[in-house]
Amino acid sequence: MVVGDVTTGTDVLVIGAGPAGYVAAIRAGQLDLDVTLVEKDAYGGTCLNYGCIPSKALITATDIAHEARHAEEMGIHADPAIDLAGMVGWKDDVVDQLTGGVEKLCKANGVNLLEGTATFVDETTVRVSHSGEGQGSETLEFEHAIVATGSRPIEIPNFEYGDEPVLNSRQALALESVPDSMVVVGAGYIGMELASVFAKLGTDVTVIEMLDSILPGYDDDLKRPVKQRAEELGIEFEFGYTASEWHERADGDGIRVVAEPADRAAADGGAAAGETDADTDAEAEPLELDAEKVLVAVGREPVSDTLALAEAGVETDDRGFIDTDSQARTNVDHIFAVGDVAGEPMLAHKGSAEGQVAAAVIAGEPAAIDHQAMPAVVFTDPEIATVGMTESDAAEAGFDPVTGVFPFRASGRALTTGESDGFVKIVAESDEGYLLGASVVGPEASELIGELGLAVELGATLEDVASTVHAHPTLSESVMEAAENALGRAIHTLNR
Repeated sequence: MVVGDVTTGTDVLVIGAGPAGYVAAIRAGQLDLDVTLVEKDAYGGTCLNYGCIPSKALITATDIAHEARHAEEMGIHADPAIDLAGMVGWKDDVVDQLTGGVEKLCKANGVNLLEGTATFVDETTVRVSHSGEGQGSETLEFEHAIVATGSRPIEIPNFEYGDEPVLNSRQALALESVPDSMVVVGAGYIGMELASVFAKLGTDVTVIEMLDSILPGYDDDLKRPVKQRAEELGIEFEFGYTASEWHERADGDGIRVVAEPADRAAADGGAAAGETDADTDAEAEPLELDAEKVLVAVGREPVSDTLALAEAGVETDDRGFIDTDSQARTNVDHIFAVGDVAGEPMLAHKGSAEGQVAAAVIAGEPAAIDHQAMPAVVFTDPEIATVGMTESDAAEAGFDPVTGVFPFRASGRALTTGESDGFVKIVAESDEGYLLGASVVGPEASELIGELGLAVELGATLEDVASTVHAHPTLSESVMEAAENALGRAIHTLNR
């Protein structure tokens, strides 16, 4: 204990106030446990303050401007002026409202809030260091701890985020003027979402991706409409390249980003499988791209290295993720981990679900994490949403899958929105028709996936979904029609 240190105790210590941590703290408070929530930055965590919410706010705002500018076929002629500083100010107001709400909800549920950085002293104690000169620290003893420290953007060599033209997603969302040009490194969901935002603002965007396609992990038929729309927005793609360095242009007009062919970059790192110097010499030449800004969006890594986890005996894998079981327990029985720091999928709602499970287990209630009906959403244009198994997943799991598809071009409501690209696809097992999974690409996919997730969670059948009367005209009718199509009796599309 340091001089001036104060020691207090708590039943449940939660480290990190993101969607996993604050939900765990609130639920533990509802279960009559004494809870202390430690947060070093801002209530709501990365998702609410610097990720999910601000990015969706800017996606919505830029969509409005883009749609107004391209609504001539509806008889609307407009050329809206973009005030990015005003747009960011509105986004910040939304964030402030929500962060204030999180703090009020925590207090209303009896959660003790503590600002500072927590590090483990041993398996029952942490020290919380308070920011600011003369603020000191205090010691907390706990019976149970929930680690919910989240994740941070991965930084790649030669692209440090402290260098002014180099941006991570948080910095990109805080820009107050529209860059004339931007290189986006990484075509995952963050890169693709923000590439579309800036393209709609008028930025010339080029995306560098080391793989041969956008959005790794998603089926080609889901990605195809997204890539096509991105190209219509003027976004250019350079696949098979890895960003290696950047420098200021000699004429002082922006920067130049250099990218190496991905195979050569792997060989230079000493890890290319079976490649020789002759193999790499035959590859394409390095790519040079001029831009005003470069956004690095190559993924996120867990924030677990700041906690002194070894002092508590908590183990991590070789990537820094904390290993947990189906009840969110780590290898130390009374210490739990939830959210991004506990591994893939790194989704805010997955973290919230895990936080509720951890709180319930600590309170002695039966609870376990079930990822069977865990949705995933990409807020690109158009949106992508999935839940449960794909057709190939189902076949690999031993099912005989049957599928049903309904295209939005056959949906009256989709046509009236001017957005008819994409489809709803349902996967079911052929014997009893139980839904195994679903995917949507198209308008409001993020909302439509909720019904499909509920169907998977409840073990609904194709007949259940098909016989549920859906209001007309709505996009949700497409879910009903996809189920009808799987049964061979769709009305508004041809049955296969």
